[in-house]
Amino acid sequence: MSGRCGKVEIVTPFAALRHRGYRIYLIGQSLASTGTWMGSIAVDWLALELTHSPAAVGITMALQFLPILFLGVHGGLLADRYPKRALLLATQGVNATLTGVLAVLTITGAIRVQHVFVFAVLTGLVFAVDAPTRAVFAAEVVPAHHLRQAVSLSATVFQATRLIGPAVAAVCIATAGIGWAFAGNALCYVGPTIALLLLRPRDVTPAPPATREPGALRAAGRYVRQRPRVLWTILLVGVIGTFGLNFPIVLTAIATESFRGTAGLYGLFNIVLAAGSASGALLAGSITSTRLRRILLLGGVFGLVQALAAAAPNLATFLPLLAVLGFVNLAFQALANSSVQLWVDPEMRGRVMGLYLLVFTGGTPLGAPIIGAITNHFGARFGMAVCGVVPALAAVALTLVVGVRLRSSRRAGIRLA
Repeated sequence: MSGRCGKVEIVTPFAALRHRGYRIYLIGQSLASTGTWMGSIAVDWLALELTHSPAAVGITMALQFLPILFLGVHGGLLADRYPKRALLLATQGVNATLTGVLAVLTITGAIRVQHVFVFAVLTGLVFAVDAPTRAVFAAEVVPAHHLRQAVSLSATVFQATRLIGPAVAAVCIATAGIGWAFAGNALCYVGPTIALLLLRPRDVTPAPPATREPGALRAAGRYVRQRPRVLWTILLVGVIGTFGLNFPIVLTAIATESFRGTAGLYGLFNIVLAAGSASGALLAGSITSTRLRRILLLGGVFGLVQALAAAAPNLATFLPLLAVLGFVNLAFQALANSSVQLWVDPEMRGRVMGLYLLVFTGGTPLGAPIIGAITNHFGARFGMAVCGVVPALAAVALTLVVGVRLRSSRRAGIRLA
């Protein structure tokens, strides 16, 4: 509950749905996310079918993530300088065009693996602009006191489409072919385009554009360094993104090595994880305060639960722990994302979120080979334990740092967290 002008407002995870602009935007993004998951499954399967090499799948994934490593903050700068609605209309249109071209090449049989690699790079470039813009656009269609609920609901929808999209793609691939899965993906981008066009001027409160000045990107780095809560949150997000979120690696190994299962068991793991994740995102939406200590606590619990799951002796123990892991993971992600946005000035939000997404998304390609090598040499359980222990230790270390700084700030009369 939060008191506002003598009244008590009960904040629910669904509070953001009171705003027409956000409702329309969320419907559009749910279609886009469904298409994204469809396309992700289809492009990986296409790379494997064309080359019969898992390495080609790895190259495709790496090419999709590389642009945000180098251009993520630049994409955030564009979001700060230009109207976000216009940028999102452009990214949806380009994605639809690229996916449509890939669909035609695949359906006609003209597709080659080189086309897949080029597609991966181009969609990665679009993602470098789309991701930070989409992350901060929610703040323009909901008031600040409902931003956390908006971020949490968006995360919940993303997890729900994680179940729907791959299932639809699998049916398309099995019945009509990979090309038609891409065609369905391209059509899904029509949804957010229509939604953005339906937004009325009073549905959107644009943030003031950032001024053009030399060193705008360096200014974002200085801005974050001067705000300890933002810096420490981004650091922990980076550690968890790099080491903690290697589920495709460790869960496939756990399914086959530890429990002697097949692809069906791995699919069950993903369903349980996604179900827990959706619940965790909703929990974050019911939290009304922006406390750094709560973020650090969730990060530490995430690592601890993953380490415990690595030691689970049987499926009856592992599956509940996996659900809890998904729950804590998305509660942490939604809380960290919305808190950082609320802690920064609107004119800096795009660049800061570009940096946030850079360390979060860009860390995965760096950590995945390390966790893969550890898993190969020491086994699935050890690899998963490392994925938990490293974030837990990072959360503990940051908590100690925050404690020291907090005591110093109290003596100086400054509140840091």
